[in-house]
Amino acid sequence: MRPPSSIFVSVSLFTAETAAALYLSTMYRSAGDRIWQALTLLFALAASALVQLALTFVHRDLGRDRPLVLLLHLLQLGPIVRCLEAFSIYGGAGGIEEPYVSITRKKQMARGVQSEEVERQVGQAEGKLVAHRAAFARTSVIQAFLGSAPQLTLQLYICVLQQAVSIGRGTLMVISLLSIVYGALRCNILAIKIKYDDYDVEVRPVAYLCIFLWRSLEIATRVAVLVLFSSVLRIWILPVVLANFLAFFSYPWVLFWRSRSPFPENIEKTLTRVGTAMALGMLTFLYACINVFCWSAVQLKLSDPDLISKSQNWYRMAAYYMLRLVENAALLLLWYTFRTEVYRFVCAPLLMLQLLASYAVAIFFMLIFYQFCHPCRRLFTSNVSQGLWECSHILCLPCRPRPQEVPMDKTGLELPSPHSKEGTQERVVEMNSAVSLSLCSTL
Repeated sequence: MRPPSSIFVSVSLFTAETAAALYLSTMYRSAGDRIWQALTLLFALAASALVQLALTFVHRDLGRDRPLVLLLHLLQLGPIVRCLEAFSIYGGAGGIEEPYVSITRKKQMARGVQSEEVERQVGQAEGKLVAHRAAFARTSVIQAFLGSAPQLTLQLYICVLQQAVSIGRGTLMVISLLSIVYGALRCNILAIKIKYDDYDVEVRPVAYLCIFLWRSLEIATRVAVLVLFSSVLRIWILPVVLANFLAFFSYPWVLFWRSRSPFPENIEKTLTRVGTAMALGMLTFLYACINVFCWSAVQLKLSDPDLISKSQNWYRMAAYYMLRLVENAALLLLWYTFRTEVYRFVCAPLLMLQLLASYAVAIFFMLIFYQFCHPCRRLFTSNVSQGLWECSHILCLPCRPRPQEVPMDKTGLELPSPHSKEGTQERVVEMNSAVSLSLCSTL
């Protein structure tokens, strides 16, 4: 049984970021910056409340008699209590358990064509730890993109305006960036485990390192571009962010409407139709927030019972990164055009080149991950190189020369080529038949 190290990392990042945000809000209050104090507290406490709701919903505490746990969730201490509970389960796993066990069947990744299905008994303690890990994986994603991402953008914006980085603000920015990268990493692992649920997926340390480099460069570049653009065109940042958000929020619903599928009702048995609609709305809201900052490895499909598309769509990923690269370049160009005296000590062309290069390096690490480090790459119907080759063929389709028109006779049949053997033989037969007919007519 593996130790709950991922739970400890999630709780550590959550606690550190909340404490740093509370400390920085007191510093803003002492300095008289009421607006920065309110926004810092808003992003910290709103994400914390959503994390408590997610943990309560996943563990179904409302239907059980656990008033102390619910009280601790109201006091925003739910993740700490859940972490202690997980470690207590792991520590007591060696003792006597109840005789109830469950049997899981997972396919092993084999180098050959066929994979062996292995049965394994899962005890009660291990099953509880699996539930805790799944709950904290989801809360890490919520904390990352509904709390840490807006927090990092806000603090970096304040640093640009004040042209200074204090210790408290720098600490909060580093913790927020680590939280976002960790949430994106958990989103990648969740996508892999959901798509390949029948297989025993084992992610290697090289894959973790590749995902970390890919996500850290992608998210840092995206946040820096948004902050630079908003520092010179404050009003226009709202239409840009809202357009991104509404496009990704409405895209799953448009696909669901076009599929003409019935409304999903098997998400949770205890939910009514209104509750199901609210849960789907929150899910698409989180999906849109993720895509505003980085590529979400999970693709929503509301017509599917699992709500997740299990097919690997290289075209959608290629389109996303191409459009995002063009958007970042356009925003940087607008920043370069309308930059103020605040950036007089900054080499603007070099900064633009560095940001675009870092985004390109992030795409490179993403390609390396899917080509060499993905734990289920043997199950791909087509790899990244083949997908890029097909995309290049699609892009080069208008440049291809058109095929020459084949001459047709009066009856609409294709005329044989004069340079081919078949055409020569057919013409000889026709000439012989014509000569024989003329001889018969003369006789």
